[in-house]
Amino acid sequence: MPRLLVLQHVAHEILGTLDPLLRSHGFRNRYVNFGRQPDATPSLDGYHGLVVLGGPMNVDQTDEHPHLETEVRLLADAMDRDLPVLGICLGAQLLAKALGANVGPNPEKEIGWYEVRPCEAAQDDLLFSHFAPSEQIFQWHGDTFEIPRGGIRLATAETCENQAFRHGDRSYGLQFHLEVDGPLIERWLGIPDLQREIEAEGGRIRADQIRLDSQRYAKRLEALSARVFTDFMGLFGDLRRRGVGPHG
Repeated sequence: MPRLLVLQHVAHEILGTLDPLLRSHGFRNRYVNFGRQPDATPSLDGYHGLVVLGGPMNVDQTDEHPHLETEVRLLADAMDRDLPVLGICLGAQLLAKALGANVGPNPEKEIGWYEVRPCEAAQDDLLFSHFAPSEQIFQWHGDTFEIPRGGIRLATAETCENQAFRHGDRSYGLQFHLEVDGPLIERWLGIPDLQREIEAEGGRIRADQIRLDSQRYAKRLEALSARVFTDFMGLFGDLRRRGVGPHG
């Protein structure tokens, strides 16, 4: 039975639609919530893959959030072990940092639904071949990453050039939130800190418009995420049948 280590930063950023897919395919998921255990030092021993979720901090706030350095080391370790890795939003930025790339502010915050276009390399990619030439994808971020040396850009957008990348055959960074559905988006819109973040944009971003867009686009996003995440599980090979991993 494959075991997956999941790094979490805040209570509301979860595996979302990926969680039931993983469970239905026999995965056992262990969350390490650094919001509750900032001094945790998890190991990858006994695990078959790593997922790093989103969060409100930026990758360089290591004085305030020293666990970010722990996560960068874990990501580097996972890649050294050739384990499947998925970084989402902050997780993708941490993956890029672990690979030596710069991470910094995007020209504007992306909050809500944005057009994302797959790059040419996506056509032959296991996960991104499911993308149509234009997809509406949910976003919530202020920072962005450069594509690491040796990485392949898989998706782009007018408002944020680097939307996704792959490094090697098993490590993926997604700037956007492919894991959300309508109820999870509504939960985020009800969180006071996130409400204030929207209000600080001075009307450029509106919660009511996000809700309307969710009614239009959430169903397609769920279908797309199911295909992408199913193929991500395929990166684990025959672990589901053998029940073994790289360390036991």
